[in-house]
Amino acid sequence: MPNPTAAMLVIGDEILSGRTRDANMHYLAGQLTARGIDLKEVRVVSDDADAIVAAVKALSAGFDHVFTSGGIGPTHDDITADCIAAAFGDTIDVRDDARALLQAHYDRSGQDLNEARLRMARIPSRACLIDNPVSTAPGFSIENVHVMAGVPSVFQAMVASTLPSLTGGAPLLSRTLRVMRGEGDIAGPLGEFAAKYPALSVGSYPFQKDGVYGANLVVRGQDAGQLDAAMAALEDIFA
Repeated sequence: MPNPTAAMLVIGDEILSGRTRDANMHYLAGQLTARGIDLKEVRVVSDDADAIVAAVKALSAGFDHVFTSGGIGPTHDDITADCIAAAFGDTIDVRDDARALLQAHYDRSGQDLNEARLRMARIPSRACLIDNPVSTAPGFSIENVHVMAGVPSVFQAMVASTLPSLTGGAPLLSRTLRVMRGEGDIAGPLGEFAAKYPALSVGSYPFQKDGVYGANLVVRGQDAGQLDAAMAALEDIFA
């Protein structure tokens, strides 16, 4: 039985402008791989409502799970929650459960739950809240879309809150063989090797060190025994 599939939607002008380097995709990919959920696509869109709605609809229809990051803060350009509601034809407003979490948080810190902060309690009516132990303001899940903050520490906490509730499959295992030969020299035998193991994914990732070309040969699969046997054969080829 194939693993569940996932896509990620990264939202924000700051990512596309190069001002901010996205770290969330790398983290999510590792967590999903360990869970046996295959990350198949990542999209990055600007803070444009039509683009966000269109991407959410397309990814939700194409994959078992969709994870979004960015755009659920207190400022005017944080429009993700409204766009998610629009994508699913849901209403959105300040929810009592989200407001109570924020009120308790700001009471403890001696700060006011002002109008800007209250924006973070605007949640689609059919959504379930995602716990945020770092800064309290919740993410949310609606249908198969999980909406999370862009700040890496908060995103990671929300992923940790969400993944236990998702059914995974067989984790993807990987083995690596480092070969000090250029890809032009190894391409032929590597292609023959890959053809003998169609159930495995075989990749070549070149590098250069001290003027010498080499490649990391990476073999991935879900069966540890098959993977070990394949790696032994690969080592014989390039010994």
